[in-house]
Amino acid sequence: MLQPFRGWTWAPCGQTPIQHAWDRRDRLSAMVALSLSPCRRHIGLYYHLQRGNIHAPDAAAFLRATHHHLQRELILVVDRYQVHRSAVHDLREANTPWLRVEWLPAYAPDLDPVEAVWNHAKCVDLADFVPNDLDDLEEAVIDSLVQQSSNPSLKRSFFEFADLKL
Repeated sequence: MLQPFRGWTWAPCGQTPIQHAWDRRDRLSAMVALSLSPCRRHIGLYYHLQRGNIHAPDAAAFLRATHHHLQRELILVVDRYQVHRSAVHDLREANTPWLRVEWLPAYAPDLDPVEAVWNHAKCVDLADFVPNDLDDLEEAVIDSLVQQSSNPSLKRSFFEFADLKL
């Protein structure tokens, strides 16, 4: 949303930093997928942003686009968020032999490397960032994701965050 994510900062003693933001409800939703090559040497980061909420058909379309880009069978490791469950259901009904699904345990964000992508974006790249409008927010999120995508050691650290050995 357009509300800033508050981070920690330093300021001179007695001078509390003030972040000026106003109550805005516009929403930019995002989806991210991390891919791991079969030989585990390359980690890809794919994303899709859209204004408003993401629904199951949007998530299913994102998975189809990711599959089209990778041109191979996907083993989707996903949490149990309702949109994800509905998207998987829709894809299974559409007869998608290229998709195998492995569900993460309920309420286990610490096992999901994609959570580390969002933690990095929110707590590092966008901490204390106050966007002027949705376009400004979208540009900053894209910059964060592109920067993360081009950093192989950072992408590997996302799997280490989830305690997944590559």
